[in-house]
Amino acid sequence: MALTDVAIRNAKPAAKAIKLADGGGMFLLITPAGGKLWRLKYRVDGREKLLAIGAYPEIGLGEARRRREEARELIALGKDPSREKQRDKVRARVQAADTFAAICDEYCEKRRRDGSKGWAPSTAIRSEYLLSLVCGSIGKLPIGEIEPADVLTAVRRIEGKGKLESARRSLQLAGAVFRYAVATARLASDPTRDLRGALATPKVTHYAAILEPVKVGELLRAIDGYESLGLTRLALQLAPHVFARPGELRHARWDEIDLDGALWTIPAEKTKMRKDHRVPLSRQAVAILREIHALTGPAGYVFPSVRTRARPMSENTLNAGLRRLGYASDEMTAHGFRAMAATLLNESGKWHPDAIERALAHGDADKVRAAYTRGAYWQERVEMAQWWSDHLDTLRKGADVVPIDRAKGKGK
Repeated sequence: MALTDVAIRNAKPAAKAIKLADGGGMFLLITPAGGKLWRLKYRVDGREKLLAIGAYPEIGLGEARRRREEARELIALGKDPSREKQRDKVRARVQAADTFAAICDEYCEKRRRDGSKGWAPSTAIRSEYLLSLVCGSIGKLPIGEIEPADVLTAVRRIEGKGKLESARRSLQLAGAVFRYAVATARLASDPTRDLRGALATPKVTHYAAILEPVKVGELLRAIDGYESLGLTRLALQLAPHVFARPGELRHARWDEIDLDGALWTIPAEKTKMRKDHRVPLSRQAVAILREIHALTGPAGYVFPSVRTRARPMSENTLNAGLRRLGYASDEMTAHGFRAMAATLLNESGKWHPDAIERALAHGDADKVRAAYTRGAYWQERVEMAQWWSDHLDTLRKGADVVPIDRAKGKGK
């Protein structure tokens, strides 16, 4: 006879456990202590087994019967309800551990050591920072429970602070983390795929750079008169000659530089294009490096931090030096030395555009063509490096005195 709620409520415990059957193998077990527990007796492969469904009144009669039917359906499919219940518990524990923050850490670690496609140290630091902005909102959530609206709320908080580019990049990186979770079988689909166009498009800005030859000469003379820490002045003096990316310059090590061979080889893991980049050194660049070598050589970073030689110079040092000289952020930046070289070298008409592009370590979508240009323009790049340094010397000599302190003129 089937049970009723009234019969269950009125059932009293006895000295021994009592079983009240409800049909289909399910019964209510009343313990001597007064507990009322739902149990289902069934057979799998001829063996009798018992499934714990839950406790009354947390699991009412109707819910217990629903769970009984679910279990019977599994049995009909040849599955063991007890084993499936254990698997569900394991999945739940795994999903609880697979938070967005945990998978972010896993993804970032993978990208740091991803061979030729791995992140450069500076890229890793920036990417991890951007992901941390998103983690502030959704980091503790199991990744399988995150909805598109959760992600949108997180990135709009960044956008609301006026950081449009950071919001855009954070959304891109979050999407990469979700797709990694999909690829590692912890997520069915990427919740950011339908969020394209949801954020405001940031205005494209370029690194400020001085491009007029006369003003370049003024800048070079101002750098020569820089009155502060010696390494900052020397780094600013070297930067226009090699026009490497600021991060590559800061992370340069002495074992990458052959002063006698006039060659600086930047290893692939430090370059944006993930390929070794060779920089021919002019006589002027070698002379500056020899001066630096006397201060920081023979091993370690060429431009170590003022606090410890185990770390490179701060990423803000060169830009701070330019500000100290009176150049505002919309006038000149450390990255601007690259635009300066690219513009003036192209305007000279003396050098093949491919040679200039190779000197700037820009990528080439055509791998065959890229391999060709690396070899075909090397000698031209060597000659161009020397011509460029000589040209910088000519521009520097455009006046006999250093201009009036720009910082004073700006009221700084």
